[in-house]
Amino acid sequence: MAPSLEARALTRRFGTYAAVDNLSLRVDGAKCVGFLGPNGAGKTTTLKMFTNLIFPTQGEAFVNGISVAEDRKRALSSCGALIETPEIYPSLTPREALELAGALRGMASADIRDRTRVVLEQVKMTEWSDQKVGKFSKGMKQRVNIAITLLSDPEVVLLDEPSTGLDPRGMAEVRSIIRGLKGEGRLVFFSSHILSEVVDVCDDVALLNRGKLLFYDTLANVTANLSGGATSVDASFVAPVGDVDVQGKIATLGDVASVSRLDERRLSVAIKGGPDARARVLKQLADLPFGLVGFHESRSALEEVYLREIQTGEA
Repeated sequence: MAPSLEARALTRRFGTYAAVDNLSLRVDGAKCVGFLGPNGAGKTTTLKMFTNLIFPTQGEAFVNGISVAEDRKRALSSCGALIETPEIYPSLTPREALELAGALRGMASADIRDRTRVVLEQVKMTEWSDQKVGKFSKGMKQRVNIAITLLSDPEVVLLDEPSTGLDPRGMAEVRSIIRGLKGEGRLVFFSSHILSEVVDVCDDVALLNRGKLLFYDTLANVTANLSGGATSVDASFVAPVGDVDVQGKIATLGDVASVSRLDERRLSVAIKGGPDARARVLKQLADLPFGLVGFHESRSALEEVYLREIQTGEA
């Protein structure tokens, strides 16, 4: 059975304030889902309700179809979570921290030993497995935290803004780990307010603001459907592309909504339609005599959607 997460009318109030307001969301399958929203949107509160760290005022959370409220142990047995920024005892080594975490989960000693070797290698911490955590950088500590999250070999992985507060190198390391998880049959659901992070690693995206879900869809559909039906792709070429060629050979291609110049060898091409339309346009760009050397979805597309939806939701 494919891994899944589901919130049914999930609500959490603190006094009169609704941190999460009637959230209904179902995520199925092995994929990476970005849970976007500004600070204070309710992302961490939602993850805490999925992991039973706090109880909903109303509604219900499910992991792999099992109610967290009704059968917490079975629901969370296949779930690994890294919520906020837990501290590891500085006197422990990564190996010792993993042994402690495994014992708390009730894992057998042999399983802890085997999985410790696997997860330390997965987060590239094998070399420091017997060094004290107190001497580690923040990025290294976060990699150990992710290793602890993966220790029980979970089908569902919940990460709460895992790269927040890290330097660029630490952020890149965390993203690399998340990308690696995508191919292992896991459902990775992680909250973030860093748009470039979501574009880099996610298949789907959900946007939360003031406790309410604004949308949930594939990243491609969100940027295409919510950005006026067009997705922007930044394309790089070997040869300079003149203005005449931009207007005569590229702007006139089928499915192209508009073209803007980034520099003499780079263009931003807005493409109407979904993945099939993008595939057709990219093939046509590759056939042009300018030498297409690379392309990627413009990060500004998600940014524009994000800002517009947040502003609309606050109006």
